[in-house]
Amino acid sequence: HVQLVESGGGLVQPGGSLRLSCAASGFTAAPNYMGWFRQSPGEEREWVAIIYQDSRATWYTDSVKGRFVISRDYDKKTVDLQMHSLRPEDTAMYYCAADCYVNPSGRWLAKYWGQGTQVTVS
Repeated sequence: HVQLVESGGGLVQPGGSLRLSCAASGFTAAPNYMGWFRQSPGEEREWVAIIYQDSRATWYTDSVKGRFVISRDYDKKTVDLQMHSLRPEDTAMYYCAADCYVNPSGRWLAKYWGQGTQVTVS
């Protein structure tokens, strides 16, 4: 069965950096779209970054452009998110996602989700 396992979260000071990793398994075919989402208490889950195939295209939500980098390794079956210049408002549970898609309302969603890794910037 499909599994997405995140790692790399933790506590970091404002202006610091973290690198999140996602290990994927159980897929019969590599998903075209994978991504990272985040969610804070009382907030909706929001997309952060999406990657198409092996970095043929990437998309970032406006608040992280120039600070975060998403990458993918087909051989290792991993998806990473490098986060720099972190801000307190980046604090959230970060989720790896597979088979990402845009719903009729224009929001990015996904078919498969990991359990999440906590990032706290303080």
